[in-house]
Amino acid sequence: MANPSKNTSPTELVLPSPAKLNLFLHVCGQRDDGYHNLQTVFQFVDYCDTLTFRLREDNQLRLLTPLNGINPEDNLIIRAARLLQKQIPSQPGADIQIDKKLPIGGGIGGGSSNAATTLAALNRLWQCHFSRSQLQEIGLQLGADVPIFIYGEAAWAEGVGERLQSIDLAEPWYLVIAPPCHVSTAEIFSHKQLTRNTQPIRIAAFLEHGGQNDCEALVSSLYPEVSSALTWLNRFNPARMTGTGACVFAQFATQREAQDVLRQLPNSLQGFIARGANQSPLYKAMNKLN
Repeated sequence: MANPSKNTSPTELVLPSPAKLNLFLHVCGQRDDGYHNLQTVFQFVDYCDTLTFRLREDNQLRLLTPLNGINPEDNLIIRAARLLQKQIPSQPGADIQIDKKLPIGGGIGGGSSNAATTLAALNRLWQCHFSRSQLQEIGLQLGADVPIFIYGEAAWAEGVGERLQSIDLAEPWYLVIAPPCHVSTAEIFSHKQLTRNTQPIRIAAFLEHGGQNDCEALVSSLYPEVSSALTWLNRFNPARMTGTGACVFAQFATQREAQDVLRQLPNSLQGFIARGANQSPLYKAMNKLN
């Protein structure tokens, strides 16, 4: 990953776009607007995409490294840039590149993280001077997971995931497995068989007993690849699904333990090892720039 403090000028920024894990996910009811009331804990990991932003002299926004199957105008990077651009009168532009490592549709927040990094980077590059809370409000228009990446700290989350309270967690090593499928969040949250009546809990109850992922059983039934990945990983340590999937994960006390399991991963699966982080790599990188 590039070191932002050494790759920064008034016209360029290079920043990380990290993954997150949902350590549990309770669906506590459905609201009148169709969204769901959730409880979850977000923790970041030090496994990231890397985004490069260069200031343009005109107002064009260009994604120089489009992703296969995604129209650049539909990419959350460009959508975030356009949304921020509309907030300021000067209407500056930018060229943006991404070195993509995070799996798409994996429940680890890749697109939302890209959007948050874009808002944070262009807020500084364009000298918008929006506060972190203001950027969170802008980001919420793009998706419920965008605010946590701007917030940048491990958090207890409620509402649709936008009401955040910092939480101090252990920072173990994680083995994250990406099954060969993409899970649609909209499909899962609109499915008739989704459990929507879990009773809310308090932070103390989570810290003592943990919690489950209410989406896991449904996703496993709809996507055999997720079920198989959970079964395989459960042979070594308790495995959970993050978000609405498809990625599953287990925690380990040491990097070596996680690597020993990763070496046994079947060829049909892809995975990575990362360290839990209570401050996101983006949060740390932005603080270095201040």
